[in-house]
Amino acid sequence: MPFLLARLWVRFTGNISWRTPLLVLAFVFTTSWALMALAEGDADIADPGTYWWWFLVTASTVGYGDFFPATIGGRIVGAYVVMGGVVTLTTFFTHLASTLATAKGRRMHGLLSHDLTGHLVLVGYTAGRTDRLVADLRAEGDQPIVVCAWEDQVVEHPLVDTDGVHFVRGDLTDLAVLRRASIGAASAVLVDARDDNEALTLTVAAEEAAPGVHTVVTLRDVARRRTIRRIDATVHCVQWHALGLVFDELADPGIADVYDQLMTPGGEGTWSTTVPTEVSLSYGAWQRALGEHRRTTLLALETDGAVVVNPGWDTPVPAGARLFYVGPQRLGADELAAAARG
Repeated sequence: MPFLLARLWVRFTGNISWRTPLLVLAFVFTTSWALMALAEGDADIADPGTYWWWFLVTASTVGYGDFFPATIGGRIVGAYVVMGGVVTLTTFFTHLASTLATAKGRRMHGLLSHDLTGHLVLVGYTAGRTDRLVADLRAEGDQPIVVCAWEDQVVEHPLVDTDGVHFVRGDLTDLAVLRRASIGAASAVLVDARDDNEALTLTVAAEEAAPGVHTVVTLRDVARRRTIRRIDATVHCVQWHALGLVFDELADPGIADVYDQLMTPGGEGTWSTTVPTEVSLSYGAWQRALGEHRRTTLLALETDGAVVVNPGWDTPVPAGARLFYVGPQRLGADELAAAARG
């Protein structure tokens, strides 16, 4: 019987599953019960109501000693039960270790699917740059991030030591790969590719995998946003080098377009003008006057060489101070005075 059990062990170790320990235990229990009945006859230990308890404490090597075999044959069966218990436990822990090792390996190689919501999916990987992006994004809060990389870029999770960062690896144009990142349930998608052509390709894939999710694309040549907008007019494009603007756009969708309009000649612009000596108003009074009469919005105030963005409305604005504002055109000192007079 021990030889048969050993043969079974050799056979099962090549194909262990969670059922294997149960099968081994059931086999040992059934055969040992029959053998114990033959060896001990009518003894209490062979009684069905007693044997299950004796088998449990013996197979687990606890051995309370309340029941024990009296014959040599019964003791041999007892040794067989102990061996069967050891094999069962060994099989269980072997499969457990194998399962954990496999799961860890799949995680390290970016092969697992992630069940996340409200996270950020970063499509594309660049050594150094992606590390910095992730570090800055994690510094802003605890939002989970899934980094998606091409198969030829990295072999294992490049940011495994960073909390809250998950990893997906594969063909990033394959929707099945992107869905492993739970991209459809993400709060935002950042496409940060190796070049603008790749950015276009990945944007197409990301928009198909996650329609309606706020998507930001970094471009070396921002003029190519016209092509991006043909894919989806809601995609926001940011200059590849402007990492600060990338973070702003992810947090506040559309703010990159606002900055872009402010920087585009011929539209609304940012200007500054020195306050004329004959006018003395508070910051709030200037805000109302310029808004009503010049379609202009104040941004900041400079006094004594110090610039304060969006100061309180009761802040005094002395003559000679400089006002910074957004409007259709630059205002001269005379136009400021006229706006102040209403």
